[in-house]
Amino acid sequence: QVQLAESGGGLVQAGGSLNLSCEASGRTTNKLFMAWFRQAPGKERVFVASSSQSGVNTHYADSVKGRFLVARDNDKNTVYLQMNRLKPEDTAVYYCAAKSGVMPATAESQYTSWGQGTQVTVSS
Repeated sequence: QVQLAESGGGLVQAGGSLNLSCEASGRTTNKLFMAWFRQAPGKERVFVASSSQSGVNTHYADSVKGRFLVARDNDKNTVYLQMNRLKPEDTAVYYCAAKSGVMPATAESQYTSWGQGTQVTVSS
């Protein structure tokens, strides 16, 4: 069983940056395909970014492409989401997710482990 714990959320002005962290325990991240999702108030949870086990292959939602960067440090069992040029529409609870296998996935149903989420609020 994998446990995931996000941190790094907070309040930031539009145009600012935040770096989220997701630390995994119970299984080493070098065997896990990792992703970030987010859920805005009143909306469904949606895919943001993902990283293959090695970190070489990454995927991004169109809405964050060019502004967000997903990275991982398998020695620290941690995955990061660097968020730059933040917009008010990025306001959401951000979740870290993990699954086995190497196929990229954007559907939350394909992920088997989830963190508790961290709130990101971007003011205009």
